[in-house]
Amino acid sequence: MTSTATRELRSVVHWGMAHGLPTLFLRRAARRGDLQARLIRVGAEGTDEVHRIIERIRAEGPLYRSRIGHVATSHAAVRQVLTSDDFRTGLPNAVGAIGRISRWAAPDTLHPVEPPSLLVTEPPDHTRYRKLVTRVFTMRAVEKLRERTEEIAAGLLDDLEPRATSQVDLIESYCALLPVTVIAEILGVPEQDRARVLEFGAAAAPSLDLGLGLRRYRSVSGALADFDAWLSEHLERLRRDPGDNLLSQLVVVREEGQGLSDAELKSTAGLVLAAGFETTVNLLGNGIALLHDHPDERARLAADPALWTNAVEEVLRLDPPVLLTGRMALRDTTVAGREVRGGSMVTTILGAANRDPEVFPDPLRFDVGRPNARDHIAFSSGRHHCLGASLARMEGEVGLRAIWQRYPDLRLSPGARRRPTRILRGFDILPAVLRP
Repeated sequence: MTSTATRELRSVVHWGMAHGLPTLFLRRAARRGDLQARLIRVGAEGTDEVHRIIERIRAEGPLYRSRIGHVATSHAAVRQVLTSDDFRTGLPNAVGAIGRISRWAAPDTLHPVEPPSLLVTEPPDHTRYRKLVTRVFTMRAVEKLRERTEEIAAGLLDDLEPRATSQVDLIESYCALLPVTVIAEILGVPEQDRARVLEFGAAAAPSLDLGLGLRRYRSVSGALADFDAWLSEHLERLRRDPGDNLLSQLVVVREEGQGLSDAELKSTAGLVLAAGFETTVNLLGNGIALLHDHPDERARLAADPALWTNAVEEVLRLDPPVLLTGRMALRDTTVAGREVRGGSMVTTILGAANRDPEVFPDPLRFDVGRPNARDHIAFSSGRHHCLGASLARMEGEVGLRAIWQRYPDLRLSPGARRRPTRILRGFDILPAVLRP
């Protein structure tokens, strides 16, 4: 068998085990009334239906038992699972013949939910990776970036001025360009490569989801392979000509024989780059839509600009960029008074915890002055709390304030479309007229 045929066979086998067979199981479980299966199946189709199913799961109690595992919806249960040492990230390792086939078929390019990704590693490796990049995302470091972020936002809005009276897609022309420009400067990505990075991010975003069709799986795998190849070239450029940026610092540490292996360096760099803008695109788009639909809240912000910081927290609470995440129980334990067996999977729905009426009174109301808005869990919790939370908050505040102050009469047009992803929640297209 030729190498090309072998790669194709491995690809089809991996798709079948990772997506094809699970899809058949989910389809059957959903027909039998399993709410978690229905949530996964409907996840990419519409926000309203997603939250209707989530509320049905919540009605079953803080920890719902499904045919797949458990689903945590209450604020307390979600936080417990995310912070407890009884749980870890990642899926159970397949054993026996299935395990051998899985390892043979697994792609050899970087993947956000395959080791050594920060998303699925645990201490001590996770601690080591995180320590090397944490300093770039501290609140102090982020505040130093605020002025530059404001300049980038102003420049993007200047570029939109000639088209202010015609329809523009705010995702393409603003929400995506602001965070990718910021993270690209932090990581030393040349300006001519930033459009490619945006394409990689958009194409690879579904890689976090379960149940991809074969065509979508091949598209995602191709995007990840292209991103892997581009990242190798970018890191090699930085080896030859390091600059004053995070990736250059990591490359230098690697060359000195410390820190990360080549695979760890590439995985960490790729995740920081993609995660550094993908979720912030969602935050900006979701925030623009919420503020557009609540003119009274916009008026409060205009009257009291000090509320902008809290407004971002309320956007994150009500329409978080990441809907859910999962953990595996390492041992028998108890969550919300219910037994969870070791090896079981628990899905924590961040979007449900953020709408827990026990924590957030009148949880469906968008309130930019909500006193405890920051108690949301949109950035996860525990050791896997989002590394770039401070950066996302700052970019969200700068980006939302800038566009609404420049274009206070902005009107969204028909045709908005959500991203076809289940875990990442945001807009794919957000058409608007800036000066109607």
